[in-house]
Amino acid sequence: MRMIAGGCLCGACRYSTDAASLNVRVCHCHRCQKATGAAFYARVMVPLAGLAIDGPVGWLGSDSGIRRGFCKGCGTTLFSERQSAGTIGLSMGSLDRPELFEPTEHIWTSSKQAWLVLNDGRPQHPEGLPA
Repeated sequence: MRMIAGGCLCGACRYSTDAASLNVRVCHCHRCQKATGAAFYARVMVPLAGLAIDGPVGWLGSDSGIRRGFCKGCGTTLFSERQSAGTIGLSMGSLDRPELFEPTEHIWTSSKQAWLVLNDGRPQHPEGLPA
């Protein structure tokens, strides 16, 4: 098993885990677009237990049950935590080695930016994952 590690732009926040990734997805929902300031949120999901976080992380809760973590110094989006499921998403842009991960599917494509063409052959779900 490989170590997953990353951090923010200014270097004040770092995280790491020895856990294997649970999934790698790209979310196109409006909440993720707003939270990241980008057209989508690519993230690596890992178990919350065992994730070591160091530095001045700020947390913003929401009524969706997802808590977002960011560096208080530079504002880098780092995490999307779902405590009820015991999982946390690591922003792929904050990973030290993002090339080690490849998304398997797109979710909430009904909310994707109109100019964004998804032609990578990965499954696309108009909303969340089917039950």
